Amino acid sequence: MNLKNYFDTLCSSFTENKQLIDSLWNELETRYSEKGRHYHNLLHLENMFSELEAVKSEISDFTAISFSVFYHDVIYDASSKSNEEKSAAKAEKRLGELDIDRNKISLISAQILATKSHQRSDDDDTNYLLDADLSVLGKDLKTYLQYTQNIRKEYSIYPDFLYKPGRKKVLKHFLELESIFKTKYFKERYEARAKENIAAELQLLK
Repeated sequence: MNLKNYFDTLCSSFTENKQLIDSLWNELETRYSEKGRHYHNLLHLENMFSELEAVKSEISDFTAISFSVFYHDVIYDASSKSNEEKSAAKAEKRLGELDIDRNKISLISAQILATKSHQRSDDDDTNYLLDADLSVLGKDLKTYLQYTQNIRKEYSIYPDFLYKPGRKKVLKHFLELESIFKTKYFKERYEARAKENIAAELQLLK
């Protein structure tokens, strides 16, 4: 998927101001291409859209979920505990400039905030977003290990004795969820492999 073209198409439903659309895209591209981003980058967005494309017919508001994908990691600082809140606030501000309906902006903001704890939502679209966000957990082991290395690079400011306990806590949080994936499609596709991958990583973190 060409992210820029898709973003242009999304925004052009709400404004004819090409300059505004270009400035919004440039901000996204700059943010997701920041030096320290080894995983939470444009490729992550492409992968999420690729996963969501397969379930497009199940999603009731694909426009909203698309904006949520674009903005869910727009603010990303490995040392911050409030990335999701800041990303949601940035989305609200920028989408407000596009004159998008307030209810839709509130939905997008709520979807972005949901990526913080990855708890099952009453909103089906949100569950698809969460599942696409975590789909890497259920990939083949080689892809998964590459992901873990990229995450480690993002947290390179932390030495192992700080990183490992924090990472273990995150992984155990996933295993303690009723299920990692919330939707039938993603659960059937990735749940079993994700648990195997996480167990393998926990062994490596000892």
